[in-house]
Amino acid sequence: MRRILIINLLPLVLFAAGILYLDNYRRGLIDGEIGALTSEGRLIAASLAETVTSNNEGPGRIDVGEARELMLRLAHATASRARLFDVDGRMLLDSREISAAGGAVQAEELPPPDRVNRWWLELVRLAMAPLPRLTPLPAYREPRDQRATDYPEVVIALTGAEANALRDAGRDGEILTVAVPLQRFKKVQGAVMLSTTLGRVDTQLRNVRSTILALFGMTFALTVLLSLYLASTIALPVQRLAEAAEQVRQGHGRADAIPDLTVQGDELGELSGALIAMTETLWRRMESTERFAADVAHEIKNPLSSLRSAVDVANRVEDPDQRRRLLELALEDVRRLDRLITDIANASRLDAEMSRAETAAVDLGALLAILVEIHESSPGAPKVAIKLDVRGDPTVNGVEGRLGQVFRNLLDNAVSFSPPGGTIRVTARRTGNHVEVTVDDEGPGLPLDKLEAIFDRFYSLRPQSERFGTHSGLGLSIARQVVERHGGTIHGENRGDDPERPAGARFVVHLPVRR
Repeated sequence: MRRILIINLLPLVLFAAGILYLDNYRRGLIDGEIGALTSEGRLIAASLAETVTSNNEGPGRIDVGEARELMLRLAHATASRARLFDVDGRMLLDSREISAAGGAVQAEELPPPDRVNRWWLELVRLAMAPLPRLTPLPAYREPRDQRATDYPEVVIALTGAEANALRDAGRDGEILTVAVPLQRFKKVQGAVMLSTTLGRVDTQLRNVRSTILALFGMTFALTVLLSLYLASTIALPVQRLAEAAEQVRQGHGRADAIPDLTVQGDELGELSGALIAMTETLWRRMESTERFAADVAHEIKNPLSSLRSAVDVANRVEDPDQRRRLLELALEDVRRLDRLITDIANASRLDAEMSRAETAAVDLGALLAILVEIHESSPGAPKVAIKLDVRGDPTVNGVEGRLGQVFRNLLDNAVSFSPPGGTIRVTARRTGNHVEVTVDDEGPGLPLDKLEAIFDRFYSLRPQSERFGTHSGLGLSIARQVVERHGGTIHGENRGDDPERPAGARFVVHLPVRR
């Protein structure tokens, strides 16, 4: 939250500080003051030029008395201070001294103090106080006996050119001076210097800064509120997700411990949905592992009990034939345990192998053809005909070894349930965005109430002619697990129209086509 506030407010503060300088705007106002003061100076210089007496041999003489009366009248018409210098650089007249000597005291009733305005102006001043001046100004000093050499702009004006200067008068603010040459008979007879404080410039600048500060204040408050809202929609949900994840890690919460933020429709909602799905998957796998461990313990306990009983009895039996049969039974239990442990190990490694394996294009038509050929060439295989029908391009993305395990299992089951001389039909075809593989046999079919149970771990439904314990009951469970990890489905059904007398069993596998 602090980072969001800092990131959002820092550019705003820097931008406002840069605007408050208003250097170009201020320079434009000062240029306007210089132009107005120069025009005023030209007018005064032209008026005072009438008081100069002619002198053909050199500069004329300024009639100080007449110039005093003229400057007194002009002083009432302008707010600037005018000073007159002769050609030798001596100050002859100062409008401030003339007005003070001959003017009258004027009384004006001031309006009551505007405390709100004074408070706001003080706030503006305090806000501008830390801002340094871009270019420092020279100090304004006014000697008691003023001469033209005290003011470089007056020296320039005595050469016939106009000049101006801006100086810092401390508490009085900044003072702008403009010097204009006083010419008569095409000769420089003196110089007029007008000076004024930048009160009007400061007032306009203060008004602009006040407006900027007011807008900045509103923008600042809005930014803070929006930042807090942004933090509440980002930082707080992330914190809730982190706390929920910690609860799940410590085992104090399940999948529903993760807050559901998917209604927000943003990245946090996607993160929340992903965490919920991940947690649900983890809990399902943990529960599956617990059930698997319980099922394994149960399945291993039976052959172990049989093995222990056979060994105990064999130690007490003296008849060699009975002892031999007991040892054969113990050996069969050992083989059953070995087969069961092998299948359990394969099933337990399946998830890890599937998560690490890289998928590739698998031609199910070619894969099924190889499996059929292996069956037909295997010695001692039951006399069952297998007919393969491949339609279209049944190519999918997957792990070829695991898919081969699925269809090898289905073929083995079909062969074991088919009667001698029967026919197994395997069909692979593309249907829309999926490849459908069906394995049909001519056996007794599937119990209608066991169509889902046959995919449970350690569930075994075998022909009566097959010896007990030949299969572990994990084949169809592993097949469903592999198919679902490939994004497909598998189910069993009976063939024919008569549910009581099925024409055989059918297993159907759907897998997404290769994209």
